[in-house]
Amino acid sequence: MGQEISRIEFTPDDFTCFDHRLRQETDELHALEKQGALSSSPPLGGFEIEAWLIDQAMRPAPVNDRYLARLSDPLASAELARFNVELNNLPRPLTADALSCFHGDLETIWQRSSRTARQMDIQLLMIGILPTLQQPDLTLANMSPLNRYQALNQQILGQRKHQPLHLEITGHEHLECFHQDVMLESAATSFQIHLQAPRDQAVALYNASLVASAATVAVGANSPYLFGKDLWAETRIPLFEQSIDIGGFGDAIHGPLHRVGFGTGYAQHDLSEVFKENLAHFPPLLPMMLPDPPDRFPHLRLHNGTIWRWNRPLVGFDPNGTPHFRIEHRVLPAGPTLIDMIANAALYYGLAKELSEEADLLPFEHAKDNFYLAARHGWQAHITWFGGQHWRLSKLILDELLPLARKGLKRLGICPKDADAYLDILRQRVSGDQNGCLWQRRFIAAHGNDFRRMTETYLNLQQQGNPVHTWPI
Repeated sequence: MGQEISRIEFTPDDFTCFDHRLRQETDELHALEKQGALSSSPPLGGFEIEAWLIDQAMRPAPVNDRYLARLSDPLASAELARFNVELNNLPRPLTADALSCFHGDLETIWQRSSRTARQMDIQLLMIGILPTLQQPDLTLANMSPLNRYQALNQQILGQRKHQPLHLEITGHEHLECFHQDVMLESAATSFQIHLQAPRDQAVALYNASLVASAATVAVGANSPYLFGKDLWAETRIPLFEQSIDIGGFGDAIHGPLHRVGFGTGYAQHDLSEVFKENLAHFPPLLPMMLPDPPDRFPHLRLHNGTIWRWNRPLVGFDPNGTPHFRIEHRVLPAGPTLIDMIANAALYYGLAKELSEEADLLPFEHAKDNFYLAARHGWQAHITWFGGQHWRLSKLILDELLPLARKGLKRLGICPKDADAYLDILRQRVSGDQNGCLWQRRFIAAHGNDFRRMTETYLNLQQQGNPVHTWPI
């Protein structure tokens, strides 16, 4: 959830000063984009994996402070809950054998991280929502002891006038509950894909990422269960959207937008339009004054980190200090295996690149509807594609989108061996009708509501490393 801050209490003057700097930096970013002064470096990729620490009973193990101290890796950090951690890799140019190199990078850090967990008599697990998780696990006692998280909890609850968060999800079953803090958000862990965009491609790649989201969330769905209820194919989507919702409690002058969501439309001319929307519609939650100069955009970046679009533009810097845009594709859950996640990334990178070359855009309302239909129903969803054509998503993926992704990977310069290997995993996954979500549902149908047994079996299969479409029930 972003960078640490030095304190958790703020005064009205803090908000006033922060707002002034935020406006200044938003204007500066827009001016640089208009001048063509942002980076033109070729596309780079990278990833974040959010993972669970679990004990021998397959239950959450809230020990990430001790775990991270023992792991001692700069690419690993704490997440909101003390039973979650985040693992990162170093970015690479999206060309040649980048996908297999990414796979090797993640394998190295994952194996080292897993060994460290086993040394502590716990396990590291990649899954969107832990099936054995219970609502009482999500308490402030299990919040990672970082100022950022405490401040976010205070600010969000304050803007909600300390009314409890209301979670209601209708899927295969219905779940309704209330929660007194933001810890519901920690029930959802993701595999976040980063795409650094050259300045002349940033708008097109961002818009294409929105269009691609229905396909990626469907093929990667891995989160059907929450608190024992079978809900959406990718229940992380409604869970996260409701878990930190300010809703109608916020400052009315900022408008009715939600801090987690698909967005309000495509970028029309500049990607800085998204940051202008941040300024106009989302009051700051963490008004921390930072010492960096305006051309490092410290307040803009801090503010952007408290707005969780499913495709979120980020501002970063090349090694020479030139600012760049990066797109964070947030729709995918963690797991089931590393090879499955690299295959998901291959689909995203290929589709984003190839769809960005299209002269026309899919109407935004279709892209948005497609995304939520896919999150709810997986690849069984019926969606609307270009030309107003209606498709069953599984058929669209097999007949149209995998070939498009292959073209996009070729356009990026990814070698055919990598493109074919990872996209073929997706072809087998869809044609064989088994992703992480469907495997979990079939296991429960076969063995009853034994979520501990399912989690243990899932962990064993994950550790074997074979793609999920080959997993037995």
